[in-house]
Amino acid sequence: MRKVIFIILSLFFFNLLYAQSRSSIVFDAGTHIEVTGVADICADSVRINGTYSGNGTLCGGPLPVQLVTFLASYNNNGDVILNWRTETEINNFGFEIERCVILSPQCSWETIGFVEGSGNSNSPKEYSFIDKNPPSGKIKYRLKQLNNDGSFSYSNEIEVEIYIPKEFVLYQNYPNPFNPVTTISFTLAEDAFTTLKVYDILGNEVMVLVNDKLKSGQLYKVELNGDKLASGLYFYRLESGSNVATKKLILMK
Repeated sequence: MRKVIFIILSLFFFNLLYAQSRSSIVFDAGTHIEVTGVADICADSVRINGTYSGNGTLCGGPLPVQLVTFLASYNNNGDVILNWRTETEINNFGFEIERCVILSPQCSWETIGFVEGSGNSNSPKEYSFIDKNPPSGKIKYRLKQLNNDGSFSYSNEIEVEIYIPKEFVLYQNYPNPFNPVTTISFTLAEDAFTTLKVYDILGNEVMVLVNDKLKSGQLYKVELNGDKLASGLYFYRLESGSNVATKKLILMK
């Protein structure tokens, strides 16, 4: 359906706040540990088989948020799929997904979604987000990890490149036959005022799905809900500039 140059410029392993490796400290039985001043004993696991005193800090448990993978892939529907994994979490409210279309050396970041975090966790957690119908061109993605107290940190960025030919194509709706929802996809050869309308077998207009000026270089996906239509054969017609295309669809209730 879509010719794509998809380039992952960054496949990496990193943390938002701290080092990835897990650490442990174990003190033998009978030992006495005194931590004074601003000193501390901190690790993923701390066990003292003896006594502890002082006004320093003794802490053990998961590090705040260890993000170890952040990857992007592409599916046949024209979507970008983002996947990431954390090793441990503390007070993780969630992740805002941000996207930037690279039109110049400076690009403007926008929030396109949110995925809830696991709060507190000592085990790996898998997350994913689908960017449906992303624009053509070079795109950057990053995660904004939010803590319960309102603080946040950004992940590193990954960059992909998607090329959508500027051509007028009306695709067959999917699924077809359908009940009651189906999707119609199309691309445009040029920026133009565009309409997508549905007609019954007698030629009567029964639905207007698109009636706006649209840009080329993008895969459009429009949902048709036939809940209020009778079962039968229908036609959908795409007009954009001087280009016209018509296809059939079948609603089976």
